[in-house]
Amino acid sequence: MRLSLLLYNLLLPVALLLMLPSALAKLRRRGGRWQDLAQRFGRLSPAQRAALDALPARRFWMHAVSVGEVGIATKLIPLLLERDTGLGIMLTTTTPTGHALASDFAARHPGRVVVLYSPVDLPWLGSWPLRVAGPGQLVLIEAELWPNLVRSAKRRGLRLSLVNARLSARSERRFQRFGFFIRPVFGLLDLVLVQEETDRGRFAALGVDPARIHRSGSIKFDPAGAAADPAQVEALAGVLRCGGLREDQPVLLLASTHPGEEVLLAGVWQRLRLHHADLALIVVPRHVERADAIVRELGELGLTAVKRSGADTPGFTLHGGESVLLVDSTGELRAWQCLATAVVVGKSFLATGGQNPAEAVMAERPVLFGPHMENFEALVELLLRAGGAVQVPDAKALESPLNGLLADSVLRARLGASGRTALQAHAGAGGTSADFLLRPGDA
Repeated sequence: MRLSLLLYNLLLPVALLLMLPSALAKLRRRGGRWQDLAQRFGRLSPAQRAALDALPARRFWMHAVSVGEVGIATKLIPLLLERDTGLGIMLTTTTPTGHALASDFAARHPGRVVVLYSPVDLPWLGSWPLRVAGPGQLVLIEAELWPNLVRSAKRRGLRLSLVNARLSARSERRFQRFGFFIRPVFGLLDLVLVQEETDRGRFAALGVDPARIHRSGSIKFDPAGAAADPAQVEALAGVLRCGGLREDQPVLLLASTHPGEEVLLAGVWQRLRLHHADLALIVVPRHVERADAIVRELGELGLTAVKRSGADTPGFTLHGGESVLLVDSTGELRAWQCLATAVVVGKSFLATGGQNPAEAVMAERPVLFGPHMENFEALVELLLRAGGAVQVPDAKALESPLNGLLADSVLRARLGASGRTALQAHAGAGGTSADFLLRPGDA
């Protein structure tokens, strides 16, 4: 561990300096503030310190990187608070979008949840939350292990837990290349709750004691607590009505798209409209700061992209013509998927890894994705085996199954129901995870 940590601490400052320009640009694009950056170095306001002091004496520190991980945390935390009424949670996140979502959640749990930005993992500096909050357990969501933080937490006697853990074959191969560095860090974990049985061996190979690895299922795929907020769904349905869409009008949703996919998949939509003239299109990019670039790119196809943020302005319309709704807001994807006739998952055509299809599946919508779903291989296998999703080799191959689904409501309902039934394999994952975290000892 000492050699690994020494090498890490020699390289990290150099890496931070190299990444600083792009990190600052990203901070600005995503609505971050200078105060947020200072917070990552331990500079807290009096109000933030007072909020931490007001938490119950028994505390967990839960770290969730961005929006996806925060979504998991917001399903898990209420289960923990319900089971242990004397527990407080310090929830940290890395991105402004994740922080905004976490802050909205914390406002509904005053005195029990405090949201802060995560520390920079420099020696002595990255452990400031341990000093100011005094948690008894550090709970990491999915895969975020920082060596200095993990070592500091272990030295202070904290229990180190990794929840909703998953490791694709590709990630395992990448980690194995640096096994001499990775294994000592993973070996410090006291509890690892994995999504699938195949994850057990992968984490054990990275140095985790097999006796500390348990399958809990995926919290994100757990149907309990996964339903979209009905009020939010109705509000977004109102946006579509204001844009001139009928309630029975078919809607194609492109979810969590990455660069180049908006244009590629919009071309598929244009061709589908030769058979389904009233088919509407909603685009939800993975990173909303790309909205202006997407507007320009779609404009080159002759399409008018109307930003969600401008949907309340006079003259807003999606009816007829070549108008596309571009969602440039965060925290709405789950609700938008409930309003879709079919959902196409992004990052699966022109990038590697894919995005999570579970929320659309839980909404019982037909879900389609491209060949690159490496980060969700177990879920994809589960859905395809149950007939609960459609995978195609490329964007051109999307047209035929989409055309069939748009023409057949019975086929859509069957595909949606099959997908939701498949996810029952993860039912209760949130409660199981909460029970493990609250169990004393090494679980």
